[in-house]
Amino acid sequence: LMMRLESDLAETMLACANGTLAALPEPQFSEDTALTVVMAANGYPDTPEKGGAIVLGMAESEGAKVFHAGTALVDGELVASGGRVLNVTATGENTRAAQQAAYRAVSAIDFATGFCRKDIGWREVAREG
Repeated sequence: LMMRLESDLAETMLACANGTLAALPEPQFSEDTALTVVMAANGYPDTPEKGGAIVLGMAESEGAKVFHAGTALVDGELVASGGRVLNVTATGENTRAAQQAAYRAVSAIDFATGFCRKDIGWREVAREG
């Protein structure tokens, strides 16, 4: 949703807070497809390993956005602090393009004590042909 939103989010949120949302035009969204790959800590979901260092590298330069979930800054270092640690989201003209962009971004992240599934979006990629 956030990756496809083309309308001004701040304006929309302010209108919600002020009770004037009905006065705004309908939100506009990109026609692109968005896909998210969750990076989780080893041991997730039972006993996720906490404290593992994370270096984002050039992940966002790959056209993706990294949304933090279970992260913390400890002595200036980004570390895992929960089970579902990062949500790496990318967009593309179709699911395959979004999937490829998301996995390129994932590969740019150094998270030795984490993992992600490698099959996100496969059904839709197959359906799209």
